[in-house]
Amino acid sequence: MNAMNATMLRIGAALVLGCVLASPATAEIPAEEIARLGDDLTPLGGERAGNADGTIPEWDGGITEPPAGYVVGEHHRDPYAGDQPLFVINAANLDEHRDRLSVGHQRMIETYSTFEMPVYPARRSASVPQRIYDATREVAATAHLVDDGNGVDGAVIGVPFPIPSNGLEVIWNHLLRYRGETVACVVGQAAVTRGGAYTLVKNSLEIELRYSLPGMTAEELGNTMVLYKQKTLAPARLAGDIVLVHETMNQAREPRNAWTYNPGQRRVRRAPNIAYDNPGTTSDGLRTADQLDMFNGAVDRYDWELVGKREMYVPYNAYRLHGSNLSFDDILVPLHVNPEHLRYELHRVWVVEATLKEGARHIYKRRTLYVDEDSWQIMVADIYDNRDQLWRVSEGHLINYYEKPLMWPTLEVHLDLQAGRYLAFGLDNEFPMCTWDSGLTSRDFTPAALRREGKR
Repeated sequence: MNAMNATMLRIGAALVLGCVLASPATAEIPAEEIARLGDDLTPLGGERAGNADGTIPEWDGGITEPPAGYVVGEHHRDPYAGDQPLFVINAANLDEHRDRLSVGHQRMIETYSTFEMPVYPARRSASVPQRIYDATREVAATAHLVDDGNGVDGAVIGVPFPIPSNGLEVIWNHLLRYRGETVACVVGQAAVTRGGAYTLVKNSLEIELRYSLPGMTAEELGNTMVLYKQKTLAPARLAGDIVLVHETMNQAREPRNAWTYNPGQRRVRRAPNIAYDNPGTTSDGLRTADQLDMFNGAVDRYDWELVGKREMYVPYNAYRLHGSNLSFDDILVPLHVNPEHLRYELHRVWVVEATLKEGARHIYKRRTLYVDEDSWQIMVADIYDNRDQLWRVSEGHLINYYEKPLMWPTLEVHLDLQAGRYLAFGLDNEFPMCTWDSGLTSRDFTPAALRREGKR
């Protein structure tokens, strides 16, 4: 482990000690710490400075305007198209880079001779609207965990814990990070066989991110932070299936509410099983319900340890992978996505270890999550089975959707190392670009609206 990584882990250890000594319900940040936001820390809590050797640059505000010539509605142009790889990590030089790789990435290189990681210059592109920075500074003084960490009170719009003191706070930052307001997308999902075959599942997604809506108040928000609707468009045997989810902010007080519409039965039904380790929709069993968006849903089945910070090679600024010049066949190859189109960069990440609580049930005994300090997006997850053996590796290939702006994966990849298969979710290269101001309202996310849409 290099000196910088060791330093980061010592910082993390101090934060963990602090959280042990403090009650989660009284974890508000002191005023002198809040004053660091926008000073030596970024407005969302990352370290503004670069690292000692200059391989991680200073954060200078991220992407604040689109590249020249960009037109809203087209696939996002690569602001860093002129960058060339610094080096490529593969089996021949793996040992030189292990201290900056997750266990999962090391295992992928060891297992698949065709997988490699092209490493590019680090670009700290993360940015969000000024109102999110302002709200983060405000709620940093009031946000606190409640119900043993199963919920957050005293927060709306902003990232609740920009200076986290425990693992649960980091995970809640991921769950409540800014991802726009109302989003409408058409995306593909492909469960790829060991030989590279797949059937594309085409989905229409509509999302209202209520927690982040302009002018939202705690009273209006209540306990529902996200409204999510997914309609299957293809293949024909699945077309017309719709899933509706009302994501609750405190699932100890009120579990997630979900409904499904089946066109064969022409009925809307409650769906209590869209949670935890139930199989993800049309995923062929390659991910769990709580694995979408790298992690979502209730946090109550795990203990969340904040290990600290590390400098790691992670997927970032994946504009090449996002490009409309690629077909799905260009991306989806046997065993893993085509590394020719990938981009990894050196970034500082928060490391959180999730361990299944005694007596709790889940097919994943342990998860190690690597969270971007600049956006609070989980970028990599190493996932272990109940024998405590590495089973799956998840990657979120981030871009800044700069017309908003916001950070979100253009593609999630969930790799099953034991089966030699993977699931790709979010494929959009052959589809129109997402609409970030879709005009959706909460009325579009009711069971009655689901019933009307199913009968069209």
